[in-house]
Amino acid sequence: MNSKERFSSRVDTYKKYRPSYPQEAIDYLFEVVGLSAKSKVLDVGAGTGIFSRLLLERGAHVTAVEPNEAMREAALLASNGNPNFLAIPGSAEETGLPAQSYDYIVCAQAFHWFDQAAAKVEFKRILKPGGKVILIWNTRLTSGTPFLEGYEQMLHSLGTDYGKVNHRNVSREMLVSFYKPEGLMEERFSIRQVFDFEGLSGRLLSSSYSPQVGHPNYEPMMTALRELFDRNEQMGTVDFDYETEIYWGEV
Repeated sequence: MNSKERFSSRVDTYKKYRPSYPQEAIDYLFEVVGLSAKSKVLDVGAGTGIFSRLLLERGAHVTAVEPNEAMREAALLASNGNPNFLAIPGSAEETGLPAQSYDYIVCAQAFHWFDQAAAKVEFKRILKPGGKVILIWNTRLTSGTPFLEGYEQMLHSLGTDYGKVNHRNVSREMLVSFYKPEGLMEERFSIRQVFDFEGLSGRLLSSSYSPQVGHPNYEPMMTALRELFDRNEQMGTVDFDYETEIYWGEV
């Protein structure tokens, strides 16, 4: 499936069950990286606007570029008419925006979908001199508890194309080469979601590599998820842990 359309049928579950980002991570962007209420920020691959809204809360002016119409409309709706927010169609490789027009570019949970060489050219074109690119992922932990390890194993065995589209396929070498020589900076934070079975099911179905109703793996995966939950729940919930990774610098 075209990567720009992979989430069209998952907008509702994405909005409801995907995590936000730690307050400490947003503090870091404003206190260390340099964002401010005066910043013009381009959120590329903005999806439903989860990260855009965190920046808007701090007063930044945010333009969201999102090729998927359903997700873009969801971002507009959730912005509640904030005058500092604009959502437009476009892609990382071709935004259609003027040269040297933004202070920062952020890519939250999106960079692994891009043509990195073409995106780098486009980002350099539209950033102001000294502008920076910030790449962010909530990286789900895959070890440390029987639940986390079982969930990862289930995705490998029953997911549609998990091994191909997992953002962990973005290597450190790729990240280093994307930025100016010795220009990559990074930081990490922790975040946790706590799910009952309904929430866990929604979180699974928000992922583009989870089979949907009608796929031969759908029922086996939901059965496996139920069994995994029942083995590991405590007081009716399981912990879904992430490490928030931030990479930034000039390109």
